[in-house]
Amino acid sequence: MQGAIVRVCVVVTAAILNHPLLFPKENTTIPEQDEALLARMKEHEERLEAEQARLEEELSRQEKREAGGAHEEEEEEEERYGWYFWSALSLVIFLTIEVCRQDFMGSSPSRGSTHGDEEGLSEGPVLTKALFPDKGVLSSFYERCIRASAQDARRTCEFVEGFADDLLEALRSSSDRDADMEVEDCLGVGSAFEAWRVSRPLTCDLVVPFVPPEPYGFQFRLWCDPPGDTPPDMQGCGRIAVTRTREGGPDCLCGTADLGEDMLCLLHGKNDRPRPGDGADDDLLCLKNTPYLAKDQVMKWFQISVTKAWGRISHKYEFELTFRNLDAPGALKVRFRSGRVIMLNITPVVQFEDTDAYFVSHFPSENGSCSDTYWSLSFAVYEKNLLKLLTKGLPENSCHVRCLQILSFLHKKQEGLTGKSALTNYHLKTALLHLLLGTRASAWRGEDLELRLRDITGFLEKSLQEKRLCHALVGNARVPREIGLPEMFRVAEPMNLFRPLVLQRHLYAKTLEHFQEMLRNACALIREYTPQVPNGDVPHTLAAGVQS
Repeated sequence: MQGAIVRVCVVVTAAILNHPLLFPKENTTIPEQDEALLARMKEHEERLEAEQARLEEELSRQEKREAGGAHEEEEEEEERYGWYFWSALSLVIFLTIEVCRQDFMGSSPSRGSTHGDEEGLSEGPVLTKALFPDKGVLSSFYERCIRASAQDARRTCEFVEGFADDLLEALRSSSDRDADMEVEDCLGVGSAFEAWRVSRPLTCDLVVPFVPPEPYGFQFRLWCDPPGDTPPDMQGCGRIAVTRTREGGPDCLCGTADLGEDMLCLLHGKNDRPRPGDGADDDLLCLKNTPYLAKDQVMKWFQISVTKAWGRISHKYEFELTFRNLDAPGALKVRFRSGRVIMLNITPVVQFEDTDAYFVSHFPSENGSCSDTYWSLSFAVYEKNLLKLLTKGLPENSCHVRCLQILSFLHKKQEGLTGKSALTNYHLKTALLHLLLGTRASAWRGEDLELRLRDITGFLEKSLQEKRLCHALVGNARVPREIGLPEMFRVAEPMNLFRPLVLQRHLYAKTLEHFQEMLRNACALIREYTPQVPNGDVPHTLAAGVQS
């Protein structure tokens, strides 16, 4: 009796769990699109109902036999065989329906990636599914609007580096080596030097490390250092203290202690004796009455120094050099007589110990900081090295750089329509690095451009919805050790680049609207900039050029 009841329950449960109406909606398409599958499911359902009716009839006969004193041993034997039979039948029916369902899912055209088993690639939110045109249109668009810009960018970067070296050499020659900050050689970073910048006029970013004169030095306090007293909104920042080092010469006590009026210092006269807190650190670009390096002081010093240096070498060049933004230390504009314009940002930075991480006074996209003594730490050199390392393992003619260039182009055009938002090209680059670190190299073939564009925009859309986009390097265990990232940053807590969106609702709403509008306009914008031929196909010469 109990065995028969259990058999009925198993069959009924299997029928309920595998009923087509209970399949998750996100794993199927509309049932009307596959009538054959629906018919098979209906047939399985009818079979289950028939088996359920038979079991009920057998249960009725079983009760009658028990009432009539039927032989118990025969019933137990039959019960055992019946249990095996119905269990096997239920399992077969369950597996059959499950296989049909998986086949239907695998053949669905709505999948956003051909590498669905790869970590980090997914079909993404609904908004990104029908986002970009086919690969033929994308290839034509890339050839017309981006490839030529990339080739011109390399020549421009070479010119900018040469001009910056000349300008900095003039700056050194006009500085007082015993009192002024000393500038070192410049270093090209960012999108232009990573060969994916496409916006016009081209903007080149360079950083210039500087050090204090002897006998002074820098001491650093990072956001991740104990006791962790850095404000929450200063993640990724640090403070730079200017200290006097004994190695640079005799360290006189008269500047740190009150020796009285009758005591005479043999190193300093009575009138030139340095006193604690008397503003002596102002010449070292510190915030007043503090030992901490001030970004505004550095900006003023650098702008004055660059102006003097340009006055020394301007006769050698046949172009005009001006500051295009007085709120940034070295935001310069070069204008040739032909009318051509080149933008460059020469930013003074402080090298963190003996690493390739730099404290940056001002980012080009920065709208100002709430603290003058907290400097943002830049990992641009490590990111540049990571991109080079990952590129070596990707297929020939990989699409990762093209993805970044196309998205950067669309982002720039959208800013022209709706204005600036908190979303920057650095966020686009961060999303790409996350996907490159989390997927197989074979996913980035040239013909997969459309799919990878969907993956990156889907990743960004999800990050915006969650208001969380982690830094690609800090706290990321997937970063290869070959790039030399210091262990202290590898094991640090991940940094949320979207933290300002959590704190400012208005900024978040504007940024989300900007991104969604960019996705809606993407297809039309790409087609607008794509050359057409009479039959509507992509020109053969352009398509061939993409494969070269």
